[in-house]
Amino acid sequence: MSVSMMHSEPEAFGFPPYPTSLEETGIDKSIITRLIAKTMLTFETATPTQLASELKLPKMILNPILDELRNLSLIEARGLAGRGDLTSDLRYALTSSGNNFASEALEQSQYVGPAPVPLAEFSRQVSAQTITRERVHRETLLKSLSHLVLPEYLTDVLGPAVNSGRSILFYGEPGNGKTSIAEALGTTFHDTVYFPYCVEVGGQIINFFDDAVHKKTEQPKVDTHTVLSAANRHEYMDPRWVACKRPVVLTGGELTLDQLDLSFNGISKYYEAPLHFKAVGGVFIVDDFGRQRTEPQTILNRWIVPLDRGYDFLTLNTGKKFTIPFDELVVFSTNIFPHDLADEASLRRLYYKIHIPNPTKEDYIKIFYQVAKDHNLVVPSDIILEFFSKYYKDVRVSAHHPNYIVKNIIAACEYHDRKPAIDMALLDYAWHNLHVDTKDAGVRMHRPH
Repeated sequence: MSVSMMHSEPEAFGFPPYPTSLEETGIDKSIITRLIAKTMLTFETATPTQLASELKLPKMILNPILDELRNLSLIEARGLAGRGDLTSDLRYALTSSGNNFASEALEQSQYVGPAPVPLAEFSRQVSAQTITRERVHRETLLKSLSHLVLPEYLTDVLGPAVNSGRSILFYGEPGNGKTSIAEALGTTFHDTVYFPYCVEVGGQIINFFDDAVHKKTEQPKVDTHTVLSAANRHEYMDPRWVACKRPVVLTGGELTLDQLDLSFNGISKYYEAPLHFKAVGGVFIVDDFGRQRTEPQTILNRWIVPLDRGYDFLTLNTGKKFTIPFDELVVFSTNIFPHDLADEASLRRLYYKIHIPNPTKEDYIKIFYQVAKDHNLVVPSDIILEFFSKYYKDVRVSAHHPNYIVKNIIAACEYHDRKPAIDMALLDYAWHNLHVDTKDAGVRMHRPH
């Protein structure tokens, strides 16, 4: 993949069209042949219809390969499946030579499943459905953030950052919603995008589609059985692809540099795409940035090229290095002051630096009432204002406190078999669970003798 390809103008945005020939799959016949043999090894007999369903390839492409395998005495026909009429498929089984061929293919790679798409085709599709193509408007962003209580100005700061498709750094005190804001940004995107089950590079297969990351949406027409022509193939999607929402991937303090590289399983002998690769076309959130075992400066150094130029490099075990698109909104969230994270050159690559402030008294009270309402709790008039004045004279106000306090109150009420309700005694109880005060530690802590 050339660098120039990564910066080409986006193509018309649509789903990948149905392939009507082996050439249009972009995959070498030997890869498909081995996939057929490995798939058949898991079945006693298999029909072309079953194989088409497993490999996500049209029967019209598989049938000539099956004929060739039959001529080579690697498979044999076992009669018709089903009712034995004109709609029936032949059942095929591996011969002893075919079993040996399939076993040798498994030794090279144990991957069995949908046929891959070539990296070049994947990159073209990512370019066509680039995240910068989708414009987020103020009304959309307000709706996505409506469950959060935030300063009015913040939405207008966030909007341009989201539309830029560049990196964002959220910083500020803990507990004020940085992660919640980052996750909410992912819900502002509504395009349907298309991702393959797996990608082929240099004859190697990289598993890409991940149910934990890629959320399926309504699928275009897919039919592996009907013989389509060049004229109507654009009405059907290539079955090797899946229609999805833009992904939102969250990683935190567990992130290591190794997780930003391909993962090769020495037993199965195929690759798993790293998380930031799976997040392409969507939002990648690095939570608790600066709390990883790897220094933040080192992590940023690893991402100098991706953040600056929109592409990354990965390497196969063979030493082959290849380019992948890095088309995603990257959000770093940290409780550490930016200049304590990295040097000025690295911070420059974090394009937007947005401070998430502590809530004001008015916002705190609004959050408290909202949390209480979510838990069906009635709040007596002015009790929260009294509580705030009592405890927050010299204590930092945090947006997560109301949720913590309300859950403490509910737990206490359930223990005492009483209907959950808010009063000052329960607020005092919850506060002392939340706030560590060294002055009364000796009174409240009971140590075993």
